[in-house]
Amino acid sequence: MSESQQPQDPGQPAEHPGAVASVQHDAGGAHAEPTAFGLTAPAFIALAILAVFAILIWKKVPGAVARALDSKIALIRDQLAEAETLRKEAEALKAEYEAKSASSDKDREALLERARHEADEIVAKAKVDAEALIERRTRMAEDKIAAEERQAIEELRAAAATAATRAAARLIAERHDAKTDEKLVDQAIKEIASR
Repeated sequence: MSESQQPQDPGQPAEHPGAVASVQHDAGGAHAEPTAFGLTAPAFIALAILAVFAILIWKKVPGAVARALDSKIALIRDQLAEAETLRKEAEALKAEYEAKSASSDKDREALLERARHEADEIVAKAKVDAEALIERRTRMAEDKIAAEERQAIEELRAAAATAATRAAARLIAERHDAKTDEKLVDQAIKEIASR
């Protein structure tokens, strides 16, 4: 392909080797701006804006906006007042629960102190009771030992008396005869009669 037969870009106008385009600009002449009813575009826009503002004022839109804003302000004030009330209630509840907590701490301490005191009393009473029991048991044991000693002494005396009686009977039987027995019997009868 030659230079003159290059492929053309579809978005480009076709080139013709002999055609020359020329554009001339009028550098010295002023363009006339379009006007409508003798008003230029900026003046027409300003007039339209004034008309819109006049319609808004005529329809009392600023008052409606002010009323809407006032109602919104009143709603926000009510919400703030409610929030303040809720905050005060929450602080009151917090103070109440702190007081209850402090009270429960005091109650717990009082219960612990009372329990310690009762435990000390129980221990002291148990010591007193144990000492009394030991003393009672000791006294009972001493009484039992004394009773057994008395019984042993009585048994010993009885055994001694029996042995002495036997020995005396043996001695009397060995040393006394019938005459001595008669004297003793007569003497015993006189003693009984004199009583």
